[in-house]
Amino acid sequence: MTVTLADVAARAQVSPATVSRVLNGNYPVATATRERVLRAVDDLDYVLNGPASSLAASTSDLVGILVNDIADPFFGIMAGAVQSEIGGPGGRAGGERMAVVCNTGGSPERELTYLTLLQRQRAAAVILTGGALEDPAHAAAMSAKLARLADAGTRIVLCGRPPLEDSDAVAATLTFDNRSGGRRLTEHLLALGHRRIGYVAGPLERTTTRHRLEGHRDALAASGAGRTGNGARDELTVHGPYTRRSGYEATLELLRRDPDLTAVVAANDTVALGASAALRDRGLRIPEDISVAGFDDLPFSVDAVPALTTVRLPLHEAGARAGRLATGMEEAPPGGVATIAAELMVRGSTAPPRR
Repeated sequence: MTVTLADVAARAQVSPATVSRVLNGNYPVATATRERVLRAVDDLDYVLNGPASSLAASTSDLVGILVNDIADPFFGIMAGAVQSEIGGPGGRAGGERMAVVCNTGGSPERELTYLTLLQRQRAAAVILTGGALEDPAHAAAMSAKLARLADAGTRIVLCGRPPLEDSDAVAATLTFDNRSGGRRLTEHLLALGHRRIGYVAGPLERTTTRHRLEGHRDALAASGAGRTGNGARDELTVHGPYTRRSGYEATLELLRRDPDLTAVVAANDTVALGASAALRDRGLRIPEDISVAGFDDLPFSVDAVPALTTVRLPLHEAGARAGRLATGMEEAPPGGVATIAAELMVRGSTAPPRR
């Protein structure tokens, strides 16, 4: 027999209206009463009619999290942290929210498709993680789509993205200081004495790629190491996906262009692992013959041999904050934008050049 709202009310000895208030979380209810209702929900195994309550409340208990690649720890850490913050008190039906992770694979079309699907589901909030695609047409389409979501009552939060231009739909933006992190990493190598530094960059069309590479080039330009004898910029840069294979192949290409490299900077830690493998396969020791550095400080970076010098981004902290912002548990930062600092982590994979 199907359990009804009235059954729960009778079991908890409250009115059906009180049960509704507890389950929807939209009205203050005394703690003792709330616990009694939730206990009745558990005892009777009552299931809230999600679609019907969504229509009545304008939004559902669903929170969408858009990621480029859930298998990448960069996105997995943030998505997990978001989920840890969006649940209701006590981890039960009253106020609990369901996280739906949407894996775009970096496709702009899939990103827009998922936003449409989340709009149909009347999502309570949507969190977009990672760098944005640098394409004016896609940016305009994103702004329009997010505006429609916001108008329907969905709260939009960006996590690890630069602010979206010409859009008032975003409730809060948490952006990583990738440019400063890239600059500090290269400054570290320059201070050690490196001048022949190769760079394995990410995909050309991503904001994260551009900002990290700009920081790297700013450091080179300030030191004079980024220019050749005739004043032209030294372009020891190879672009590719944020994958281990890309790091491996790009590093071989860098060595082909300049066999006397003394350091390789990778766009992220996964790419750095591929770069390290390529160098070892060429008979080079790290850091005795060549230094390697990454970015993000993913969990495995400290366990690499030698441990990887990298730039730490507080991914878990950022994801957790995004979850709180998305559910209204934390106020938006002044101006709606907060820049999260990057921290240089110096470990055993970098040393002064010996050749």
